Amino acid sequence: MPAGIFRVCLVVITAIVNHPFLFPKENVTVIENTQEVIQKMKEREEILRLEQLKLEQEIEMQETSTKSPEKATEPEKQYSHDPLSWNFWTALSMVVFLLIEFWRQDYQEGNWPDYVNEEDDISILGKAFKGVVLPDKVTLAHFYERCLQTMTSDIARNRELVEGFADDLLEALRSVCNRDADMEVEESIGVGSMYENWRAHKPLTCDFIVPFTPPEPYCFHFETWCSGDSVQPDKQGYGMIKVSWTDENSTGCICDKTKLGEDLLCLLHSRMSQARQNHQVEDLLCYKDTQYLDSDQVMTWFQVALTKAWNKISHKYEFNLTFNLLDAPGALKIKFRSGKTIAFNLTPVVQYADSDVYFISHFPYSSLSEGSTSSIHWFLTFAVYEKRYIQFISKILPANACHLSCLQILSFLHGKQCSLTGTSNLTNYHLKTVMLHMLQSHPSADWASGYLEARLQDMLKFLEKSLQEKRLYHFFIGNRNLPEELGIPVEFQKVEPLNLFRPFVLQRSAYRKTMDMFHEMLKNTSALINEYTTHVPNGRATPPNKEPL
Repeated sequence: MPAGIFRVCLVVITAIVNHPFLFPKENVTVIENTQEVIQKMKEREEILRLEQLKLEQEIEMQETSTKSPEKATEPEKQYSHDPLSWNFWTALSMVVFLLIEFWRQDYQEGNWPDYVNEEDDISILGKAFKGVVLPDKVTLAHFYERCLQTMTSDIARNRELVEGFADDLLEALRSVCNRDADMEVEESIGVGSMYENWRAHKPLTCDFIVPFTPPEPYCFHFETWCSGDSVQPDKQGYGMIKVSWTDENSTGCICDKTKLGEDLLCLLHSRMSQARQNHQVEDLLCYKDTQYLDSDQVMTWFQVALTKAWNKISHKYEFNLTFNLLDAPGALKIKFRSGKTIAFNLTPVVQYADSDVYFISHFPYSSLSEGSTSSIHWFLTFAVYEKRYIQFISKILPANACHLSCLQILSFLHGKQCSLTGTSNLTNYHLKTVMLHMLQSHPSADWASGYLEARLQDMLKFLEKSLQEKRLYHFFIGNRNLPEELGIPVEFQKVEPLNLFRPFVLQRSAYRKTMDMFHEMLKNTSALINEYTTHVPNGRATPPNKEPL
């Protein structure tokens, strides 16, 4: 009998020790899917139940085989006929198990108070949208026409002016750079809301990415998080750019296949050899004592080069050019004599292989990951694919589809709320990601212009759910349902989805601030829209007397 009790206790202790939440193994992430957790718990419960039945049978068989009426003592006979002893040990084991489980939930890692507060916040947030009544579709249509649609003509005019000037500035930059030692700058590419036609705020700002390549005989080698065996969670979505010498055997030079005379010299290889003597790989904008491209040094180089380029062509223009933000590599502002200003961004990037994925030196919407990486980690941007997908899907949607209108309204509300409550870790990029997911999940007919109110509600509900779960997946990374026409590199489609809201799991204060901002935005939605829309009894909006933005 003591052996049976020992076995029962051993099973209970084993269950406690192997409990996945009590003693989690190292480097194992917590399962985020609640249904999967429940299923695993049911399976573990069934295994323990079968094990208990098996032990009971073994104990019963052992008692039957060893029982001898002639040799058994009176206490043993009394014990064999008393089931209370077995029930006592079973109950005691279950009580110990439950006490340890309660202790784990209440005090493990000292996070219990934060956990309770977080659940309260989520409970409040979950009820926030139910109490919000959005304006009807007529009011929304009038609001959009009055406050947002009027920007279309200004966008086209600004883009034409800035594009021409940016091309001239980059051409001057190429002329002032040393082609044997400096990076080679390519043509700029327009990306972002101005080129996707959903810009909702002034000042109207054009965003350009400027690819650059190393001078000969250097080349770039790329290391992304999906190419390594083990990558830290905060490094997902990033990569490193290694600067190295070009392999001489891969130059395709004719001298590799033809015997040259002793008095003949290959000009290409002599130039490479001279460069090796004069420069080291580490000197080419690399982080100290490494061969990895340093984004901070790239920013400094780019700012200096832009300054030299402007000094060369400034006499041709009747305006001034200044840096708009010192912590951004190419945030520029044109200032006319009349006082009018136009802002635009030139951001240096490195093309990944032969795709339209780029390593970007300073990610414009990286507030959630700020400070979590070093200057040798470059974020991968899919901005070109985002613009291409919106153009692709627009051909499939009905005429005058409301997808961009929904995004503009949502961006407008978000911007106005941030102006009231302060900056937020929820960005326009997150809002655009929500729209892209909704475009993929809803039929094209659902995006007709008459469904503006319904689709705006869907986007707000999707955003609310994503905030509750702290989970918003990157639209392109890990998405295997994208059209082949886009040409997304396969290696990025096969990896695990990248959660853009993962920093909220680690940054509790940022999460609560963002949650409060979203809650307030929902409550103020009707007031903000009505504030910028003038109503008359017949339901029409009066012509605007002045620009509301």
